[in-house]
Amino acid sequence: MKKIITYILIVLLSSINVTADEGMWLPHLLEGINEKEMHSLGMKLTTEDIYSINKSSLKDAIVSLGGFCTAEMISDQGLMLTNHHCAFDVIQNHSSLKNDYIKDGFWAMNKSEELSNESLTASFLISIKDVSKEIISELSDTLNEAERNRKITILSNKIIEEATKDTHYSARVKAFYGGNNFYLLKYETFQDVRLVGAPPSSIGKFGGDTDNWMWPRHTGDFALFRVYCGPDGKPAEYSIENVPYKPKHHLPIQAKGVNNNDFTMVFGFPGSTDRYLTSYGVKQALEIKNPTIVDIRDEKLSIMKSWMNLDKEIEIKYAAKYAQTSNYWKYYIGQSKGLKRMKVHEKKQKTEDEFMNWINKNEEKRKKYGDALSMIKEAYNINKNIAVNRIFLNEAIFMGSEIMYFSFRMNRAIGQLPEEKDKRLSAIKEIKKDARNYYKDYSQKLDKELFGSMLELYYYTVPEDQHAPIFKTIENQLLGFKKLDFQYYAETVFNKSVFSNEEKFMRFLESPSISIIKQDPAYKTLMSIYNEYIENISSKRKEVRDKLKKGNRLFIAGLKEMSPEKNFYPNANSTMRLTYGNVGDYIPADGVHYNYFTTIDGIMEKEDPLNEEFIVPVKLKELYNEKNYGEYADAEGNLRVNFISNNDITGGNSGSPVINAMGELVGCAFDGNWEAMSGDIAFENQVQRTISVDIRYILFIIDKFANAGHLIDEMTIASENNTNKEEPEIIEEKQSNIKNKQRLFKGEMIPVINYSLFEDAFRFAYDNYGVNKKFWWGENVYITNKR
Repeated sequence: MKKIITYILIVLLSSINVTADEGMWLPHLLEGINEKEMHSLGMKLTTEDIYSINKSSLKDAIVSLGGFCTAEMISDQGLMLTNHHCAFDVIQNHSSLKNDYIKDGFWAMNKSEELSNESLTASFLISIKDVSKEIISELSDTLNEAERNRKITILSNKIIEEATKDTHYSARVKAFYGGNNFYLLKYETFQDVRLVGAPPSSIGKFGGDTDNWMWPRHTGDFALFRVYCGPDGKPAEYSIENVPYKPKHHLPIQAKGVNNNDFTMVFGFPGSTDRYLTSYGVKQALEIKNPTIVDIRDEKLSIMKSWMNLDKEIEIKYAAKYAQTSNYWKYYIGQSKGLKRMKVHEKKQKTEDEFMNWINKNEEKRKKYGDALSMIKEAYNINKNIAVNRIFLNEAIFMGSEIMYFSFRMNRAIGQLPEEKDKRLSAIKEIKKDARNYYKDYSQKLDKELFGSMLELYYYTVPEDQHAPIFKTIENQLLGFKKLDFQYYAETVFNKSVFSNEEKFMRFLESPSISIIKQDPAYKTLMSIYNEYIENISSKRKEVRDKLKKGNRLFIAGLKEMSPEKNFYPNANSTMRLTYGNVGDYIPADGVHYNYFTTIDGIMEKEDPLNEEFIVPVKLKELYNEKNYGEYADAEGNLRVNFISNNDITGGNSGSPVINAMGELVGCAFDGNWEAMSGDIAFENQVQRTISVDIRYILFIIDKFANAGHLIDEMTIASENNTNKEEPEIIEEKQSNIKNKQRLFKGEMIPVINYSLFEDAFRFAYDNYGVNKKFWWGENVYITNKR
């Protein structure tokens, strides 16, 4: 009887709170907002076990890797796990025709073989502190956005200085909820991070672009690093004297993996979401932003791929660049489809209508928030006329042909050369070092075609009245041609530019001159387009930014005030967040069911020796044929590769640990699923899934494939006794609760067998939580959230 009451109550309460799978929560606020719900879903830890500044906790094992990915500590010797795609730049930088670590993988068999990586960092969060009062109390409604921003910067710098004085820590003050709240985040950053191991791309990138953002998946997307520190345990630049860092906490490994509906947490540094985006923003994303980015990247990828297919050396040089370009090319395609399929624009309009109705009922609210949506609408109306220009400046010019942005950087570097001879020679030496790194991964042939192609696309897409003077110059140079030949112009530029190859640039550095750069055709092309933007577009962009910033700040504050009973979470902004939910299969479409895990069988089914994305290493096939999975097989003897959960993640979460109810590592998150590509704007509870590498596959590859068992020896393998051993009927009840929760969300009617029990539970829920959902009865009683 007691179980049934609990069951009904859980189903009722699930319909009024933010669902357990949605939300990127600040870890220091879990106790007051999320702890009860997390325990109801199966978590066995306290919130202090997760986040504490007084003792070691889970947060001390979570790493911001270079500011672009997440990693986690998995041994007391500084060993760190992340994604293969997060390490791809590093792997590519260490690769050559002689040592092709992209193709063959890399494994250090002892610490002396580990590879150092200049400028790669590992940052640990020390603490989070609410400084909203200190900042907001100094702000006035009479300040315009520029004045407000300057004031916030001054106040933030003062807070940071006080927080880091006499320490080796760094700190940042970040805005949350559109600038309605501010938190101080203190970090310890280590500069000596070395590559320890990475599987070949045939494992780490298995499925390539075809499987990217897709489920089912069979990708071993993981890599290993080690964090080093000085002998005193503090951060230090690379040195042979450095020692492996001993973290305050490292995650024990649960080698028994996960089962369907198991509780999971994902801890990491998600980059950016826009969950409070209005209908005006969604409309512009669908009509302008997404299709423009896709078109530009289509062309870039086509050119890169054609040259990579022709030349193995170019393939190695451009492997990481191609992967970076391709990843979000596919993302924006999927996001547009998801936004349309989920009718997000219409849902946003409904929320905005509710917001305006709430405002108009109260004069005070109308004065405070009445201009929020009109400011946002006006901003997007201005932006729609200049958005294509801005996108092309970023995607086709600064991120297009590399010669243009390199010339921009070198102009700055040469312009800052000191007059004093010794200092000048030292600075030129650093410029040469930077240049060698640049040209190491550069192909003049590829970049020349990209240069002409991006300019041509710009010319025929950006409105003519926004064209830079350089395009008139190109027209005049090419008079007589039936069609403007931008590749002819590219040939001319590359023949004359000092930046077009390493030999010419190094000769230029023998007597560097700003006047030569100013006359360089590559630099002149870039600056003509950039200056046109600055002179005629940037002021409008500033107006757009200011209106959006103020409008969004008011809109978010109003939404929170309108629904005080709701737990709101802030947009991701590269700060530490925790999400929680469950492992779970899903139904993406009528008649389609996806299981929650994949196995090595799927790798063999996808194998295609003629397709580089689906090549299977010989040794992996041998291990498969022998069924040599060792202790990494599941109870049925299968080797699981990937699994899915309904945790809420985005870019920046790549490499995040998937942690079970006991605080043990069960997987490494690396992707999301195609059906929920709109998730950065609107979370889709029923189909949004995080795709992770099963920890058992990671251990299997390290041990059986790479013969690097010494790395596993330094990990802490959790005892099977630590797992949550519940009685079968309790497990069945929990699984039923989760499934009924999903049914309730869809508006289905769920039968309740005992009416009197339902009455008791309903009255308790109504008295304590304000639940007042409709329910129907006939022979049986039903509960529903259907209106």
